[in-house]
Amino acid sequence: MKQSISQSVGAFSAEEREAVYRAIFERRDVRQNFLPDQIPEETLRRILLAAHHAGSVGYMQPWDFLIIQDSDTKHAVKNLFVQANDAAALQYKGEESSRYRGLKLEGIQEAPINICVTCTRDRGGPSVLGRATVPETDLYSTCCAIQNLWLSARAEGIGVGWVSILNYDSLKKVLDIPQTVCIIAYLCVGYVSGFAHQPDLEKAGWRKRLPLEELVHYEKWGKRSRDESDSSGPGLTSQ
Repeated sequence: MKQSISQSVGAFSAEEREAVYRAIFERRDVRQNFLPDQIPEETLRRILLAAHHAGSVGYMQPWDFLIIQDSDTKHAVKNLFVQANDAAALQYKGEESSRYRGLKLEGIQEAPINICVTCTRDRGGPSVLGRATVPETDLYSTCCAIQNLWLSARAEGIGVGWVSILNYDSLKKVLDIPQTVCIIAYLCVGYVSGFAHQPDLEKAGWRKRLPLEELVHYEKWGKRSRDESDSSGPGLTSQ
């Protein structure tokens, strides 16, 4: 007798599935409300181990995690952010410029831990399985590790914020990262006083989440729904 999906081998219980989806939907890009409480070493290791268990092309595992707690280092990185943010603000004019400057876009010094996630692109040698036609898959693999880190941190009640407004060449000099290694993310990590119910930029009116129906295509680009004669499955409908 054929098993149903809910009874398939290895399926999660209803409670376990709910926990996974909760972590996904309640994940936030945290930039403020960090607490000074230190993250226990065993908790940090669990989070990093979850990141290290991400899938990677050719099993090359191209990531490294640089842990930063020194206040002088954080201060130097914060200065890099201020310089980059001032330059980024110049692309906005009028009211949009004022709104941009009013956004809180980092928690470098407030967060007890900063983590710089890198990608060593030559790890695994010159011929990595599965990377011949899309060499950027090592970068994508590192992003998968970052998402694992983010979701596991949320499950631990720990906030994570991605600081993308940095000059990575200058950041490499501050952190002594070799030029051949790519910086993928600079993360602010720590316990927080609370998680927002909606993303900060959505709450600030900067952007809204796009409807899923506008982003799904069937068989060919631009085909938004299945033909009535298509019996392969139902299309997505708005709720």
